[in-house]
Amino acid sequence: MRLDENTVTVVRRHGRPDSPVRLVLSHGNGLAIDAYYPFWSLLADEFDLVVYDIRNHGWNAVGERKHHNIPTMLHDHDVLARAIAERLGDKPTVGVFHSLSTLTAILSLSGPYSGLVLFDPPLCKPAASEAEFDEALDRQTALTRRRSPRFRSEEEFSDLLRYSPLYARVVPGVRELVARTTLTKAADGEGLGLRCPREFEAQVSEYMRSFAPLLDLDMLYCPTKVIGADPTLPHAYLPSFDLKHIESVDYDFIVDSTHLLQLEKPAECVAMLRVFLRQSGLLGGSTQWRTGSKG
Repeated sequence: MRLDENTVTVVRRHGRPDSPVRLVLSHGNGLAIDAYYPFWSLLADEFDLVVYDIRNHGWNAVGERKHHNIPTMLHDHDVLARAIAERLGDKPTVGVFHSLSTLTAILSLSGPYSGLVLFDPPLCKPAASEAEFDEALDRQTALTRRRSPRFRSEEEFSDLLRYSPLYARVVPGVRELVARTTLTKAADGEGLGLRCPREFEAQVSEYMRSFAPLLDLDMLYCPTKVIGADPTLPHAYLPSFDLKHIESVDYDFIVDSTHLLQLEKPAECVAMLRVFLRQSGLLGGSTQWRTGSKG
């Protein structure tokens, strides 16, 4: 699907096209939606699944770095939501997003979805927690910039992930899958490079500092479930906050999980998503909400 005159995003459809409920899924910074297969494959027997990579990630060609920013990604999010409904047909549609892609879903005011399920969004609590959030972003950005831009093989990359605290709890096979979905042949043919270049990933991490405080859960246009990492565990990416005090959102967390919770506890994440859909009247084909309507 075309995002602008120079950018195309490859959108894929899986699961059951005849299902009365569509799930649209995307991913976090530097990753690819195919790396989340251990999670979304568990939904394929029941739902119409549409998956896509954020610009300059995954299946997509790498464009100009100056356009790799959150305002542009917000534009992309809204364009894709409208295009999916127009080309695949209008039906109750739920956005299922993680980390970076949750940010654009929350900031969007166009109301394209019947419901949202947001996994560990990069929320920044005010006051005392603000410094912790900024320090975590600084650490992550610095680590990203120091990452090697080239690898001899997928095996070398996946072996390196074994030493990363971020990947310490993932289910078997995920590190290999991340290597397969985030690496591509280097431009000069020597070894493999990152599909999303490290400079692009680091640039978006820096943008989060400005946009995370703007994420107002009271402004959400549709019923929303926020599923966080366990806030009692040490974080390897960004701190996950306990949001039970926010009355406007249905919040829960997955026990003993961190930021990559869909790749650590995929079955538990799917179970929590299904409970939300059932309680919201969407599971089973209810037409209580339609795409673009208020909750």
